[in-house]
Amino acid sequence: MEALKGLCTIVLPDASLKEFAFQHALDLNPDNYPVELETDTSADPQLIAAAMETRRRWPNGMTLRVHFLEGDPLVQQKVAAIASEWCQYANIRFAFDAGPDAEIRIAFKPNMGSWSYMGTDCSLPQLAGRPTMNLGWLTPTTPEIEYRRVVLHEFGHALGLVHEHLQPNAEIPWDEQKVIAYYKRTNGWDENYTRSNVLAKARADAFTAFDPHSIMLYPVPKELTRGGFEIPWSNSELSPLDKEFIGKMYPFAG
Repeated sequence: MEALKGLCTIVLPDASLKEFAFQHALDLNPDNYPVELETDTSADPQLIAAAMETRRRWPNGMTLRVHFLEGDPLVQQKVAAIASEWCQYANIRFAFDAGPDAEIRIAFKPNMGSWSYMGTDCSLPQLAGRPTMNLGWLTPTTPEIEYRRVVLHEFGHALGLVHEHLQPNAEIPWDEQKVIAYYKRTNGWDENYTRSNVLAKARADAFTAFDPHSIMLYPVPKELTRGGFEIPWSNSELSPLDKEFIGKMYPFAG
């Protein structure tokens, strides 16, 4: 099996900052205590699907400032236009070209892949002046479908969403030893890193049904599962449940 190109990782603050990061999230948004999203399977079979670490949720209605640390102006324009689609469904706004003290700071390092910090972690003072997101393989000639897949996904993390395949309701029959061996061979990841990014269940406080169409989902190759289970890498748009879920997390008034 060929290497899966374009995989994203969530970047976490250093372990020494764990407690500070939680307090920082709480200071920004007092609602960042663990909460359980209410669901009623009997009333609504189309359960909202996605997963969110609510301890990293921005204040509802906030304007998040975004600064490009580098990059081609054409690429920057495309990123800004696509990222702003989240604002159609969430009570959040992005203000681009906001300066180096912006909450979200984007680099385009080609050898560093695609990644983002989670939600309010982006504004930790210890990260001042450093990138909070990297969009490493976007160029002026990158296909539009790839722009959409990468940008919508990474800005989902910046809003606080975790990977969909890690949410507690994702019952993926991984062949764990094959998964560990594969990511060691292709990405150089050790077992712990693979478990945290692919196999471990996220400690998300808001989630419901698993959404195979979510923009936050990794592909699931059948070569890494038992019984031929597979999810192709075809998600490049916000799914209906992505839109509904982010609206629950950042609701509009009324």
